[in-house]
Amino acid sequence: MRRNIVHEGAEQLTYEIRQIVAVAEDLQRLGVEITWENIGDPIAKGEKLPSWMKDIISSLVSDDKTFGYVATQGVATSRQFLADMVNRRGGYQVTRDDIIFFDGIGDAIAKIFGYLKREARVIGPSPAYSTHSSAEAAHSGYEHLTYELDPNNKWMPDLTDLENKIRYNDSIAGILIINPDNPTGAVYPKDLLQKMVDIARRYRVFMICDETYMRLVYGGVRTAHLSEVIADVPGIALRGISKEYPWPGARCGWIEVFNQDKLNFKRYIKSLVNAKMLEVCSTSLPQYSIPLVMGDPRYEEHLASRRAEYERRALEAWEIFSGVEGIRVNKPQGAFYMSVLFEDSVLNNRQTLPIENPRALEYVENKVKGVEVDKRFVYYLLGSKGICVVPLTGFCCNRKGFRVTLLETDDAKRRWTFQTIADGIREYIASTGTTLFSTRSAV
Repeated sequence: MRRNIVHEGAEQLTYEIRQIVAVAEDLQRLGVEITWENIGDPIAKGEKLPSWMKDIISSLVSDDKTFGYVATQGVATSRQFLADMVNRRGGYQVTRDDIIFFDGIGDAIAKIFGYLKREARVIGPSPAYSTHSSAEAAHSGYEHLTYELDPNNKWMPDLTDLENKIRYNDSIAGILIINPDNPTGAVYPKDLLQKMVDIARRYRVFMICDETYMRLVYGGVRTAHLSEVIADVPGIALRGISKEYPWPGARCGWIEVFNQDKLNFKRYIKSLVNAKMLEVCSTSLPQYSIPLVMGDPRYEEHLASRRAEYERRALEAWEIFSGVEGIRVNKPQGAFYMSVLFEDSVLNNRQTLPIENPRALEYVENKVKGVEVDKRFVYYLLGSKGICVVPLTGFCCNRKGFRVTLLETDDAKRRWTFQTIADGIREYIASTGTTLFSTRSAV
């Protein structure tokens, strides 16, 4: 071809959460029964929407208007409903013009990073949700810039690391926060969020806060929305219904925009609206549902029930994994994930798990050549136990571990999954007679 047509950042577009599916499906074809723990889809794990919510959506399907185009920024009544929700929190006050709908949070993320000037970088957490890290790296053509989350401090952001990186890298134009966090399940207290906003103010950068799981916080912890702490700093909060209803197949998300009049931010936000205009609009049906579903008095009861269930499962997972030497776990306080971290020097390239299926064994042995040591464990776990988890190094992270979900609705299967993984860890570590010199900790 006379010209190179590939964007320089294209190779940065990696999504381990789904890429590992290909490996699991190969093993499935070889006769391995797979238990899927790779993706945060409550519906796939047996969760069902309550009948009253389905009735609302069904009635909307019968309304011809839901089959037509809507305004580029989204349905006006739904945007006003969401703006009112923001304003009832106190803090920054928005109008419906500060609400923009997208075809899911993934679409919003692609636009947010895709319409930044290439030299303008956004620093995000490590471990990082893959959609954010890949989109930022792809737009810049370089590896994603990160600040550390500290597993010794309940996966809280290392603010010293964050500020030093911003201070000495003037290409950084924005700070990304994921709260509650995916993949760690951490929830940030209000005072910490305020300190991060203060850093943004000092260095004249904007904020992005992914609040996808904001209404799924449990364990007695308290947090705050970005709107409650943002004050005079430009910022964007990302919200959606995929995890909250849950309705992941609807592909419906939106952004809340704060301080458009600061730091030439309005021009940038206008570019996002123009990008949506080229697509005409986002999917109409789920937008129409939001005031009816979220405004129904049964909605809060629905969320409270889900929170209680995730809290129970989080405790169950924590109790099982905290009894395993060689790993470190923090009890999740939000979302529906747990990150399991291997202690330093526990993993090596000689460890294995027994795989009875000879074709599966051959496949795994070929697959683990040259991979990160946590991915090596994940592949052996797949071949031996048939459980598909995501390696922590797949989340733009140098730490070795994996992410597991809290989504399985079948109590017996969920406990079996957690216990089988825990037993697999013990067996894997012991397979080369590794001595654990470090002290196991469960926080």
